[in-house]
Amino acid sequence: MGTTQLETAPEPKYWHLKTVLTEALDSEFAVGEILPNERDLAARFGVARATLRQALEQLELEGRLQRRRGVGTTVAPPRVGVAVDSSDDQEWPGAVDGEAWQAVDSELAVPPAAVARILGTAPDERVHRVRRTRLSHGQPVAAELLYVPSSSVPELSAIDAPSGPSRARSVLRELRRLGLEGQDRAVELGSARADDAKELDRLPGAPVLVVTTRFFSEGETAAVSVATYRADTCRLTFGDSGGVEIHHGPDRRAS
Repeated sequence: MGTTQLETAPEPKYWHLKTVLTEALDSEFAVGEILPNERDLAARFGVARATLRQALEQLELEGRLQRRRGVGTTVAPPRVGVAVDSSDDQEWPGAVDGEAWQAVDSELAVPPAAVARILGTAPDERVHRVRRTRLSHGQPVAAELLYVPSSSVPELSAIDAPSGPSRARSVLRELRRLGLEGQDRAVELGSARADDAKELDRLPGAPVLVVTTRFFSEGETAAVSVATYRADTCRLTFGDSGGVEIHHGPDRRAS
């Protein structure tokens, strides 16, 4: 990387530095290559380390860089294309055979207050919490917590599937016995919590996209899904059907 005079730039220093770094990433660095440490980069560009960190954080948010435990800051691969939901809004989670989501476990737990309000359950009422993860090209891209009240799966037997992935699949199987009337979803930018960061191979506080989906049956909320996607990996858009898709890079779109 060559040095650049930042003092006369009209935009904030970190923003101009981000542009300079982007050009260097395109011309001088390969995917997966480790960047020099912050001290060396700050000295080379003649900026404070705080300014450098702002630029690096912005590039991480845009999916150009990744910060990995024990490795450092590396050049990120292009965003992968994975469908967030099926093309049919009348399908429960886990309804598609061979889908990329993998059941991890299920347990009875008190949901977060915001989820309990959506479900209409009492603040201390335990529900089935199903944990799933999603891989794309062998890399973790999302972690999901699906909250299902006992009233939605009254026939579930603890004897048949006491714990683990089999228990999770049993909850999903029983949930599909209900007639799904529809779903709605919301997407917001957030920061990775410690448990999500571990599953997604990110640092705590890394930018993530949180997709909250509410499933309706018989006029009631039957389940709530909170799926956390890596913001550096996924770019979400809404199509005419209201479904959510993730695009490949700036020009290639997933079908």
